[in-house]
Parts: sequence; structure tokens; C-alpha cells
Amino acid sequence: MKFHRILLKLSGESLMGEQRYGIDEHRLAEYAEQIKEIHDLGVQIGIVIGGGNIFRGLSGAGKGFDRVKGDQMGMCATVINSLGLSSALGAIGVKSRVLTAIRMEPIGEFYSKWKAIEAMEQGEVVIMSAGTGNPYFTTDTGSSLRGIEIEADVMLKGTRVDGVYTADPEKDPTATKFDEITFDEIYTRGLKVMDLTATTMCKENNLPIYVFNMDVKGNLRKVIDGEPIGTFVHK
Repeated sequence: MKFHRILLKLSGESLMGEQRYGIDEHRLAEYAEQIKEIHDLGVQIGIVIGGGNIFRGLSGAGKGFDRVKGDQMGMCATVINSLGLSSALGAIGVKSRVLTAIRMEPIGEFYSKWKAIEAMEQGEVVIMSAGTGNPYFTTDTGSSLRGIEIEADVMLKGTRVDGVYTADPEKDPTATKFDEITFDEIYTRGLKVMDLTATTMCKENNLPIYVFNMDVKGNLRKVIDGEPIGTFVHK
């Protein structure tokens, strides 16, 4: 097994599945099955999910929302997604715990590093929601922070593309994929893996990132088994 403790970053948009908004129950169930598969191997799992399928603070600010309130709405969106995933995991017998960066008991427990690590060591999947609890930070930055805090071996960034490319493969058919790339190369090439704050945090704290396509069933297990299906980002 390649990794003992992981931080899995999931995008809110991916939860839409074939829909244009909200949560696709089929996609949610598929994600839960993939998570159960690696949980059964004994991997300790922390998860951060975005909220872009429900509300995105930055685009809200462009439509007249106050930026701070918009970001707070985005944080609440991540809590909704986290509760959905927790429910889907519970339905297939996987114990999970939702922690929130903003106090909102009884919806979730208030986050602390030690609470998260203790729960993972007891075999629970820990879903860390509400970003960092602060405006002006993306869920990418939230997942970098949580990954570093819980001392994860790697951040697994599950997206709808199968790695990091020289350009956006959905727009440029000539784009080629990297099997591995350094953080510095991401900067110099101006590639959009995560936002700069998140990438810098991972680089400075030596948390590697593995980018892969989470929407293909079985891929999460392949990553844990060490199959080279995505892109490894490292120092």
C-alpha cells in the first residue's frame, strides 16, 4: 500500500454528475463506494469537499454579493456536501464524522487537528467542512491546510481530468499529460493545479499532491495501489 494516511480533496462540481446543479445521488454513491474500498484496506482518510455545485463565493461576488458573505455561503455549501457524503458512507456501513471549521453543533463537531487524527486512528472517515472558516480562502487552501495539519502522506486531488496537462485538455487537443511535475515547474509554466496559496502551502510543508480522475470507478484504489494513472506533484 503506497499511502497510510491521505487527504482526499473532492470538487463540489463533480458531485453534480450529469445534473447542472446540486448533488447527483448516483455520483455520491459511487464516491462512497470508492472511499469504502480503500477504507477496507486500512487507509486513514480525511476528506475536504468543495461547494461549487451549490454556491461559489467568488462568482457570487461578481453578481453583487458581499465577498465575505458570499464566501460564508460557500462554506455552508461545503457542509451540505459533507453531510451528503457522510450519509452515503453510513448507508454502506462506513463510520464517518463531519467536522466544521465554524461552530455549528449539532450539525458537525468543531474541528481540531487532534479530534480529526483520533477519529481516523479509530477507523472513522473524517470529513472536514466549512473550508478554513475564513473568507478569501478557497477550498483548495482549506484542503492544503487540513492535509498538513493531519500529517497526511499525500493530498489526493480527485478531479474530472486524469492529471496535470501542459494546457487544459478539454480546450486544447494537443495538450500532453505529465506523469510527475515539481511545484516550481507548475509556477514557471503557470499551470492551474490549485490556487497559488494552496500550492505554496503544500510546497513549503512538503505535502505532495496526486491529481487523478475520481469520476472513473476504481481509480481511487488504483492510486492507493501505486498504479501510475495520474500526475504526482512534488518538491
